[in-house]
Amino acid sequence: MSTASKPSAALPGQRAPLDLLVNVPRLVSAYFTGRPDPSVATQRVAFGTSGHRGSSFDNAFNEWHVLAMSQAIADHRRQQGIDGPLFLGIDTHALSTPAFASAVEVLAANGVELMLSKDDEYTPTPAVSHAILCHNRGRTSGLADGIVITPSHNPPESGGFKYNPPHGGPAGTDITSAVEAAANGFLANGLQGVKRMPLERALRASTTHRHDYLNTYVEDLAQVLDMDAIRGVPVALGVDPLGGAGVRYWPAIAERYRLERLEVLSQEVDPTFRFMSLDWDGRIRMDPSSPDAMHQLIGLKDRFGIAFACDTDHDRHGVVTRSAGLMQPNNYLAVMVDYLFTHRPQWPEAAAVGKTVVSSRMIDRVAARLGRKLYEVPVGFKWFVDGLVDASLGFGGEESAGATFLRRDGTVWTTDKDGIVPALLSAEIAARTGRDPGERFAELAQALGRPVANRVDAAATVAQKKKLSSLSPAQVQSTELAGEKIEQVLSHSPGNGAAIGGVKVVTENGWFAARPSGTEDIYKIYGESFKGPEHLGRILEEAQQLVDKALAA
Repeated sequence: MSTASKPSAALPGQRAPLDLLVNVPRLVSAYFTGRPDPSVATQRVAFGTSGHRGSSFDNAFNEWHVLAMSQAIADHRRQQGIDGPLFLGIDTHALSTPAFASAVEVLAANGVELMLSKDDEYTPTPAVSHAILCHNRGRTSGLADGIVITPSHNPPESGGFKYNPPHGGPAGTDITSAVEAAANGFLANGLQGVKRMPLERALRASTTHRHDYLNTYVEDLAQVLDMDAIRGVPVALGVDPLGGAGVRYWPAIAERYRLERLEVLSQEVDPTFRFMSLDWDGRIRMDPSSPDAMHQLIGLKDRFGIAFACDTDHDRHGVVTRSAGLMQPNNYLAVMVDYLFTHRPQWPEAAAVGKTVVSSRMIDRVAARLGRKLYEVPVGFKWFVDGLVDASLGFGGEESAGATFLRRDGTVWTTDKDGIVPALLSAEIAARTGRDPGERFAELAQALGRPVANRVDAAATVAQKKKLSSLSPAQVQSTELAGEKIEQVLSHSPGNGAAIGGVKVVTENGWFAARPSGTEDIYKIYGESFKGPEHLGRILEEAQQLVDKALAA
């Protein structure tokens, strides 16, 4: 019997064959019986850009990890004087429910005021961020924070655990580094110092409460979206929750706002995710930006004017239009920016457009045409948090289909990615402009140029990855890239001056960025051209030669 969603002989886009499905009983058993070896790097707690992730099959995510991380966060709260409630959410991955139990046992034993979902409902990441911000609005004490147990869109055998401090967004490295170190200390000492109580007692504790995440979030959607316009959209709408944490949010949204044109295509929750189409490499991923994973929804594009989906914790979006099929994430980010900054009159006039360094320069061109400042930051949504809180940013988006934006009155909505709101915005755009997002992008491309983009991966040793992450502009000797003069060589982001962990090279009509992978022995080259596929090919080819030369020097 299979234990994990390994690569399959089946083709990308096809339904997952039975022999590929994760063996859930074995997976959960491994969660409780596995013991990580802290001397093995892959079995230690390691917080990346979205928390700690791994599988119990690899001793990378099991009970000991969650117990240790939960105690580390309880200690962090105590040290920082965070004494308000902790909002705890989970997604639909098989490991999320046992991890939830482990976390509750530790947090309750530490006297943390826990806010668990009413009726044990699954909880999207944006609903947790929203709850934290709503609680903390106007407060200077008794501040709340949160934990979301999710590996995002990753395969069914994955587990994940991320912490959101009182600002409601992803924790920065100052926090995650300390929590990581403390958690690994608990692992090395056999969990000595970890407080714990039986789950039944923890659920009955006076500090454990229930919170109606679903209705609180759904009721507030009218503050960030024009739900009246969405109700009147003249096209059929479809949504596929991909078996994720928002599976029961969509029917509630349709009912609350009388969205008669919105059809929820599935409310199925299955930890094997057997209903998914295989991703590009023959594995199961709930990635709404992947044409292969979204194969089934793309096939329905003629049935719906607009259809959309979200990943498992509903912090990423995918939009399918009749005019364009599945929109590339960067293209839809540009459409959102163009629409929002012309249809939100109450937003601050100085509110900037936030993007990551590997997001499309189409966003730069749109921002320039709007007369809005561009705020370009390294990869990671944490870099947008402060700007969203103080409304100096109207929008924050990243190339991997993650985004959020301000409420209609110009105040903060969420400081973590929200897949639900950008998905619904596609219908607002169609209702208010008479054109779907695919048609809107075609108009942008006609006016500002049509970008083509791609990403390639190249092998790199640990030493080479370290060298690449600290590469300086002076080490890039070339003056031209793909026949154009190099205008900028960046190792730090223009927006906040933070290191991008690699290098970005920019010309008038193209750019590339090279960054080492945090989990694999590869480096990634992102490239984009406004002069067509052949020019993009030259950019990527010369980028790899340029980086290889710099690494060999």
